[in-house]
Amino acid sequence: MEDILDVYELPYDEKYPVVCMDEKPYQLLGEAREPLPMIPGSSRKTDSEYVRNGTVSIFAFVEPLGGVHHVSVREHRAAVDWAEEIRYLADIMYPDAEKIILVMDNLNTHKPASLYKRYPPEEARRIIKKLEIHYTPKHGSWLDIAEIELNVMTRQCLSRRIAEIGLLRKELSVWEAKRNTAAAKVNWQFRTSDARIKLSSLYPVFTTAS
Repeated sequence: MEDILDVYELPYDEKYPVVCMDEKPYQLLGEAREPLPMIPGSSRKTDSEYVRNGTVSIFAFVEPLGGVHHVSVREHRAAVDWAEEIRYLADIMYPDAEKIILVMDNLNTHKPASLYKRYPPEEARRIIKKLEIHYTPKHGSWLDIAEIELNVMTRQCLSRRIAEIGLLRKELSVWEAKRNTAAAKVNWQFRTSDARIKLSSLYPVFTTAS
């Protein structure tokens, strides 16, 4: 935990950006019946029944101090999908960075080995050398700012049923553009000193010999 908190205390440096990454499944849902249109004095009404159109994965990247945001939608969440997202991060989002300080959870696909499943060894190694990876601890996903980003995205953009992956990508693209135009930053204020007081139960207790 303290490792992540120390990362969040680093000053902004465009050559060494701190970037948080997370992903979530999303269920594509279609309408079983045509919704009733909105009329004066009454909101749009949808039927409680719906049609399942499969599950996709939403990947999110956020640079808390730089106000940079990126979301993408993939049909799967395999190792190769993560690898392609990381290559996009390294080569498209931050081509001039010396090192990307990457915060994420310890999901089984979030491993340097995943890059070797998608790219030749030389290419995989090139990408890995551009990363400094910091994993959130077990049961510590709340420390990943990208999880907060996904929660904001869900509230602002996914409050209704979306049936098709193409429409979902379009909706999220518009949302991403607005977030980047606003350069929405995250002011993380929970420090290591706070953790040692407020989360003292997570620390071992030492006694001095008498």
